[in-house]
Amino acid sequence: MEHFLATWGYLALFVATFLSSMGIPVGSEVAIAFAGALASGQVISTGGHDHLNLVLVIVVAVIGEVVGSIAGYAIGFYGGRPLVDRFGKYVLLTHKDLDRAEAWFDGRGESVVLFARLIPLVRSFISLAAGLAEMAFAKFLVYTVIGSAAWCVALASLGYSLGASWHHFIKAFSYAGYVAGALVVIAFVLVIGHRIRTLRLERDASPPDETQVDSSARSVD
Repeated sequence: MEHFLATWGYLALFVATFLSSMGIPVGSEVAIAFAGALASGQVISTGGHDHLNLVLVIVVAVIGEVVGSIAGYAIGFYGGRPLVDRFGKYVLLTHKDLDRAEAWFDGRGESVVLFARLIPLVRSFISLAAGLAEMAFAKFLVYTVIGSAAWCVALASLGYSLGASWHHFIKAFSYAGYVAGALVVIAFVLVIGHRIRTLRLERDASPPDETQVDSSARSVD
């Protein structure tokens, strides 16, 4: 990511933030912070963009975040329940999940979108979830801009303040990342296990299919 950003500069930053906000976590957090470090002019890199402008870094990152979020929202909104019908089984989603998501977003949509923008990994999927829940686009856009702007300003400023200490920081952060990664894997396994159990219970509790009932009745006659 660092080499990609140092080579392609603002374009690489836009691509990273766009993909991440659309629903493909590609490490945009590192991209924004490293772009901020490059803006300080104290980081030596092998690419051709050793020095960026902090204001432009923030602007490009926010634009990438917002455009990517709109794309993710559109996929969820226009794909909707047919999307879940086709691909839901691969990610353990059902129509009942959509019903719960819609009820959740109806009462808390603004705060969910706003605070989810400040949580790594979760922020990559909130746009798709908001679209599936058919959250009002105007509200989604307003809180997405606010949350994305706060996120990008914080990360870019952090990278800028680190400056020449960036590589030492990222090295130390990587060690902590191994521990965090292991915890994420454990949590992911537990969540998947819980989802499979929930889906089995919902399937067992659902009423029998009408065609099965009709065929049973005919066989009795």
